[in-house]
Amino acid sequence: MNRNSLPNIMEKKLAYYMQLPYTFIIQPYKDEDEYYYIGKILELDGCMTDGATREEALINLREAMEGWIETKLENGFDIPEPVTESNASGKFTLRLPKSLHHQLSLDAKREGVSLNQYALYKLAQ
Repeated sequence: MNRNSLPNIMEKKLAYYMQLPYTFIIQPYKDEDEYYYIGKILELDGCMTDGATREEALINLREAMEGWIETKLENGFDIPEPVTESNASGKFTLRLPKSLHHQLSLDAKREGVSLNQYALYKLAQ
C-alpha cells in the first residue's frame, strides 16, 4: 500500500462512521447567567460540544464527531459503533446480595408473579 492511498482509506472509514446512527444527546444548560445547550454522543466518550441553540449545538456536535473520529483513526484507535436494539438480547445477569434476592423472591410470591416478572416491574418504575 502506498502513502497516497492512506488518506482515501481514512476518508472511507470516516464516511462510514459518520453515517452510523449514533445516540446524540442535546440538553439545555444554565451556568450562572448563561443559558446554552450541551451536546454529546453517548457512544463516543469525550465527544461533546455546546451551542447557543439546539440547532447550533447539533451542528457543532457533527463537527466535533468528525474531528473525534478523525483523531482516533489517525492514531489507530478503535471507534465504538452505535448501541442499537439489535445488539440487545433482552437478558443480562445481575449479581445481588442473598438478602436482597430473598426479599425480592418473597415480594414476587406475595404478588403472585415470577421473580423475573417482579424484577422487570421494579426496574420499569
